Amino acid sequence: MGAVVAMGFPAIVPASVFGQTAPSNRINVGAIGVGRISRGHDLPGIWQFDQARIMAVCDLDAKRVDQAKTLINGVYSKKTGKPYDGVAGYHNYHELLANKDIDAVVISTPDHQHAILAVDAVHAKKDVYLQKPASLTIAEGRTMSNAVMASGQILQIGSQQRSWKQFHRACELVRNGRIGEVKHVEIGLPGDPSGPDASPMPIPSNLNYDAWLGSTPEVYYTEMRVHPQDGFSRPGWLRCEQFGAGMITGWGAHHVDTAHWGMNTEYTGPVEVWGTAEFPTHGLWDVHGKFLTHAIYANGVTMDISGDFPNGIKFYGTEGWIFVTRDEMVTPTDSGKPAAALQPLTASDPKILDSVIGTDEGHLYQSDDQHGNWLECIKSRKAPAAPAEIGHRACSTCLIHHIAMKTKRRLYWDPIKEHFKNDDEANCMLSRPQRAPYMMDA
Repeated sequence: MGAVVAMGFPAIVPASVFGQTAPSNRINVGAIGVGRISRGHDLPGIWQFDQARIMAVCDLDAKRVDQAKTLINGVYSKKTGKPYDGVAGYHNYHELLANKDIDAVVISTPDHQHAILAVDAVHAKKDVYLQKPASLTIAEGRTMSNAVMASGQILQIGSQQRSWKQFHRACELVRNGRIGEVKHVEIGLPGDPSGPDASPMPIPSNLNYDAWLGSTPEVYYTEMRVHPQDGFSRPGWLRCEQFGAGMITGWGAHHVDTAHWGMNTEYTGPVEVWGTAEFPTHGLWDVHGKFLTHAIYANGVTMDISGDFPNGIKFYGTEGWIFVTRDEMVTPTDSGKPAAALQPLTASDPKILDSVIGTDEGHLYQSDDQHGNWLECIKSRKAPAAPAEIGHRACSTCLIHHIAMKTKRRLYWDPIKEHFKNDDEANCMLSRPQRAPYMMDA
């Protein structure tokens, strides 16, 4: 893999850059993967807090390393009104993890790298903010969660809906019986279009493509498969099954996690799953298209997931329903035309939303900012809003639905042993072969 790009840090960092936070109390953060989601979400989520300092970045695209350094140095320069050049760049994340000055890392890579990098990070005694979904496969997710628990490190999954008021409110109302006994949950996800064929292209000199493929099979380079070489628009890997399962995990990891929160099933999963899906028959992009899957949980609650439902989570109870979604979320349409905005939180009876949760009732974990909660928990060593096991259970549930799409039959899942009952074919889909030398360190 590549070598370190820059190692030097300023001998003196102006205190005004980080407010009144003493240097000894700052959390030094390294960012691994500095593309679209990092620049637009994770880096701003961290640099807003004076208690943290982003001191290093790493990416397998050298161009993106330089762009991230420029971006972060510019932010810190603006904070102090003075020139700042305190961000080191790496091409090899192992070298970043070896830097003992770095306390924690935020992992914002493609999905197929998430669990592997998280395991390496906690083995290096770093706390971790891990973009969702937690893993590429259920087996990887289990290894990751076990490694985090054994290490004692703080890992926060980027399931930021847990830190949004309407999701917290919806789940707290559901958990406290405001719609009666929960019977059914409906989850709507956005869709992904298929794409054209893409011819092989020369690998850019600034990209370590072999390491970018990581544990997945070797396939020819084409820009549509990876990420844009100019700009930070949505990358093509999101629509390639080699690197992820598509929207069922991309958005599903968020919405299933919220559903589990409201259902009080955060540490388990369904016991039966079945459904159907359309998959492209040609073209580079091959993740699922139109689909509908169903699940049953041990407590009898049923769940349907589809792109035909409004984007969000709808809880049905014996005495009403609650629907929750992101602010100004729109309903996806087959035509691609704009649809009406959805209200973030609605109910069958508006009075449900005005209900007061009493002091003697159940109150859910309170967080106002997912990155801020992570930083607070690094200092307190308390469990974060979305710890590894919860993230794994949300992701594994999505992957079970994906396996149901593939097998096209009813599957019976054991959430304790984490395997399918009497189904060797489905159990073979719990893991994937890993390509040397990028295998997961168990």
